[in-house]
Amino acid sequence: MKISPILTQLREQCPTLASRVAAGIDPITLNTDTNLQTPFAYVVPLADVASRSLAQNLALQPIRDRFEVTLVLDTSDATKALDLLHDLRAELWRALVGFKPGSDYDAIEYEGGELLSIDNNRALYRLRFFAEFQLGRNLPNQPAESWHERELDGLSSFTGATVRVDAIDPADPNLQRPGPDGRLEMTFPGDVTP
Repeated sequence: MKISPILTQLREQCPTLASRVAAGIDPITLNTDTNLQTPFAYVVPLADVASRSLAQNLALQPIRDRFEVTLVLDTSDATKALDLLHDLRAELWRALVGFKPGSDYDAIEYEGGELLSIDNNRALYRLRFFAEFQLGRNLPNQPAESWHERELDGLSSFTGATVRVDAIDPADPNLQRPGPDGRLEMTFPGDVTP
């Protein structure tokens, strides 16, 4: 998933962060950089988890894109920091849960959170979220999303078929029985009109 829509959403919807939202994370810098204004949020893509295809003859695979938001808090007053954590967590939920990061995605859901570290200066708290999308197009006029779809796009269109019927009976007694005798009893076209 693109990280830009997440960053924009957090900057616009989380007034406590005052636009202090960035992509990427360096835990050493977060703990040691005294110039870093807090509270601060870092957004990082974590992983994508694929499920088995929903169809046997197509690629229709649900994919879960996971990402995390790490909050950096000043802990010079631990009680104040932990209360702020509670408020920020609720702000993040209001900003992200239910938000669609792209037209192909379902709404974002919350997966859980945990304290990463805490000392006399900083606390790092990680919140994990995910949004799902489908690998494989829904309509034939959409661009291919898998090799199988690209391969199918390269085939010529099916316009119809001609059916020739050689019935088993009446069979020619001079030929092997039972079986077709090699004479066509019926021929008909099957045209496909879109």
